[in-house]
Amino acid sequence: MDRVKPRTLSGFMELLPRQQVLFDAMLRRLSDSFSLYGFTPLDTPMMEAAEILLAKGGGETEKQIYLLRKGDNDLALRYELTTSLAKYVALHYNDLTFPFRRFEIGKVYRGERSQRGRFREFYQADIDIIGDGSLDILNEAEIPGVIYRCLTSLGLDRFYVRINNRKILSGFFEIIGDGNIASDVMRAVDKLDKIGAEKLSGTLTCDLGLSQKQADEIIGFITFQGDPFDVIARYKGQNEVFDTGAAELFTLKNHLAGFGVPETHFKIDLSLARGLDYYTGTIYETYLTDHPEVGSVGGGGRYDNLAECFTERKMPGVGISIGLTRLFFILQEQGLLNGTFLSSPADVLIIPMTADLSHAVKLATAMRETGLRVQIYCEDKKFKNKVAYADKLGIPFVVFLGEDEINRGLISVKDMSSGSQTTASCGILTAGINDKITALREGAPIKDI
Repeated sequence: MDRVKPRTLSGFMELLPRQQVLFDAMLRRLSDSFSLYGFTPLDTPMMEAAEILLAKGGGETEKQIYLLRKGDNDLALRYELTTSLAKYVALHYNDLTFPFRRFEIGKVYRGERSQRGRFREFYQADIDIIGDGSLDILNEAEIPGVIYRCLTSLGLDRFYVRINNRKILSGFFEIIGDGNIASDVMRAVDKLDKIGAEKLSGTLTCDLGLSQKQADEIIGFITFQGDPFDVIARYKGQNEVFDTGAAELFTLKNHLAGFGVPETHFKIDLSLARGLDYYTGTIYETYLTDHPEVGSVGGGGRYDNLAECFTERKMPGVGISIGLTRLFFILQEQGLLNGTFLSSPADVLIIPMTADLSHAVKLATAMRETGLRVQIYCEDKKFKNKVAYADKLGIPFVVFLGEDEINRGLISVKDMSSGSQTTASCGILTAGINDKITALREGAPIKDI
């Protein structure tokens, strides 16, 4: 039989056990944070009919999507979670209560060129609030609060959320006389951080046909140094869309403190454009303060009609998406994963010292009833190998159960971190182990420096 060399496809991430525990801890922390804001969990299929995922048109989406065929059925793997959400709310409209608040954490697939930190299979964590006909601005103001709680729950502190409103940009472009190509200008402005002001000016004039005066005014507006509401005030009263966006942004800013977002963790940034036409109001991007080279680790915004491809009902919404696999890769590469985080598969390893294993089995069951994760080591190995097993897996406590302990109704426990060993009753030591394990579990999966 010819053996096949084991390999993992490029662009697909596999983790070793310790890293997987840390990754799963991130997922749980995010789920817990989303739940605090009243978001309900949702799990949509990874595979949909191709016509569903391509409902918004082809272009770049069709190039990236994984298309499959089974019999006469054209199928596709989802490339993001929003289209599946749109199908879901249109399909189940009569069974849902609006505003509908959902979170979903799941894998998505993109057939793009694999590169460092970019994956073909990756986890996204999304939240969205969907309205039925309308959606109040307070929902948009709440999103940065959710982002702040999520990232701090993971152990991060040095990050900030960039915030803007697309209506301000759209109205501004109309004011200076180029509203017809607002979408193209947005896409150009969205590249400011990558190409700089000089190249952006060239793009606006040479590629989009704007005058140098218009280009200078755009760049002056989006790069204004000082309170952004000062430069906004200069253009108020000239365009209804602009004024609406300015009022929404001002309202949002005034609610951020109430939602628990410190001033150090957000920035009103008029250069933020998010080039997709999808967004129609507030927009967000989140960055790690000490690693600007990483780019955005999550973003989103307001959209006016989520399910327009599937229903005539107007369903405005607001949401964000965090690329978890990419974020985890970055944190691991930057050495920001918490080395002291409890990542062992068990809290206690019981090593029986007698041929009769029944006492060890009963002890394991009793300890598990208290909430401890327990393994029994019953392999025929040397004693030092048994202890080494616990050490390699990072199991915090080892219980030795020999004839002497059994006869006296005691257990011996070794604290693997300190090397100390104690012999006492099962109840007393189990309670002590539980206290220490509880403290260990309180750690965050990320250490922020």
